[in-house]
Formats: sequence, structure tokens, C-alpha cells
Amino acid sequence: MGRVSDASKSMNGNGGAAAPFIHPHALVETPNIGAGTRVWAFAHVLKGASIGCDCNICDGVFVEGGAVVGDRVTVKCGVQLWDAVVLEDDTFVGPNVTFTNDPFPRSRHHLQSYRETIVRRGASIGANATILPGLVIGEDAMVGAGAVVTHDVAPRAIVAGNPARVIGSVDEHEIADSMSPERHRTFGSARMIDITEIVDDRGALTFGQAGSELPFIPRRYFTVTDVPAGAQRGGHAHRTVEQFLVALRGRVTVALDDGASRRLFVLDSPRRALYIPPMIWNDLTDFSPETVLLCLASDVYDEAEYVRSYEEFSRAQAMR
Repeated sequence: MGRVSDASKSMNGNGGAAAPFIHPHALVETPNIGAGTRVWAFAHVLKGASIGCDCNICDGVFVEGGAVVGDRVTVKCGVQLWDAVVLEDDTFVGPNVTFTNDPFPRSRHHLQSYRETIVRRGASIGANATILPGLVIGEDAMVGAGAVVTHDVAPRAIVAGNPARVIGSVDEHEIADSMSPERHRTFGSARMIDITEIVDDRGALTFGQAGSELPFIPRRYFTVTDVPAGAQRGGHAHRTVEQFLVALRGRVTVALDDGASRRLFVLDSPRRALYIPPMIWNDLTDFSPETVLLCLASDVYDEAEYVRSYEEFSRAQAMR
């Protein structure tokens, strides 16, 4: 799983390709600049940095020696790429985006090593966004202008705000919530399920039964509560286990991904549940403070049953 393509190893004029353009007012101290890349005025690239082919490094960009930039990357004006920042191929970084690499900075105090911040292939980061250290911005994700990203961003998710939260998906640009038309209530075999509710002067009761509302006989349950603002849960798929999610209180956004496309569902009522079949990647975000999420599972806990690497999940889906 290469983070940047082999083409990024191409240096000045490799194989007859166009040599990189270095503006006379740029300061470039590394030979590791790929063919066809343009480095514009007042940019400063330190020794040890690596920049791939056909990139556009705009005015006033600073690239520290431990930064890695892939091919066809655009870095707009006023951006600093510190040690341990990795921009994979085809990424876009808007003007004045701020990357950080020390969670507790002090003057004259330096870390021995820095947590890697990775912007995956094809992702875009809007102007003035701030990215906290050690995070992964997923493949083809989009970070809105001015967002403050405090947690990993799932592939193809759109996030915005402070702290950044999921507001949509690049596949459909809208949330398929519990009140959406029927065409937005399914995603392959995954689907929203209406739960029967009985209301009288004693309160409300909802229930589900195996064979009707419940597509399987549960062998395990767990609840998720007290999720901090901006935090994410999930971030995995199950090889064989089925799941049934109900927000007993509050609200949560569930992003489902089959390796080719992505759809968002909102759970915000005990009257509706979300059924998730095996081998569907799920990310849970945008928890309201009072959320109580119930999950029923078709089998007991087994760590070997989880797929926790999105790259492994993508490979498995491609082979199906």
C-alpha cells in the first residue's frame, strides 16, 4: 500500500520529462523535486523534503525536511508542511491551511519524533482549515473551509465546522436520514427499519422481534454513551457479523461504505433502526451529547472478526 506513487521518485528531468520549474525567488534546498513540478516565489523547501511530479507549490509555502508530497499535489499560498506531514497523490491543500505536529507545544521544547499526519489520495482541504497532529484525512474526503479537524476523517466524507463533523458525502452531497424518501432508506443490503411504537398516558414503548423488525437472532448487545464532541466511533467492518443499531436517545450519523460508494444515515429516534450486514465499513460521527446508542449483534465478540484497516477492507471488496 504505497502512500505516494513510484513516479514521485522521479527527480530533475528524469527520462526526458520536463524539469521542475523553480522560481528565482524560491529557496529550494533539496534535490528531491519531481519532473514537471512548479515551485513559486518565496516558497522555502528544506533539505530532506520530498516533492513528487507535476505538483504546484504556490507562493509562500514552507516545506520542512521531514515532509513528503506525492504526485499532482496542489499546495496553495501560505501553507506550512511540517515534519511528518504526508500528502498522498492528487491531494489539494487550500490557502492558509494550518497543519500541526505537536499537541502540547512549548517554546524551545522539541519532540524526538512526531506523529504522522496523512492526507490520503485525492482528498481536499479547504482554505484556513486547521488539522491537529497525528490524524488521517481519508481518501477523496473533503474538509470544509475554516474547519478544525480534531479526529480522523473517513474516506469520501465531507466535514465542516469547529470541531469538524460530517455534513455529507462526496458521493451524494446529502444525508439519507430517517425521514428521507424510500430510495434513501437502503444501501445495498443495509436498510433503515421502522420500529413499532405504542404510546399511552404512561409513556412510549418500542419493540422489535426476530423474524420481523430484527433480521437475525441477537447474541450480543452493547451501548455507546457519553461520546465527546467531535469524537468518532466505528471505523471498521465485520467479516460475518450483522448489526442492528437504534438511537434510544439523541442523534448519531452513520456512514456506510461498500468500498465503491458511501451513504450517510441519521439515527435520531427509537422508532427507526439501521441494519448493517457483514462487510460494510461503518463510521459513527456527530453524536449529540445525550446520545444513547444500542447495538445488537448476531454473534459474540471476536476481535479476529473485525476488519480495522480500510485498505484491507478495500482489497477484500475488490476481490469479491
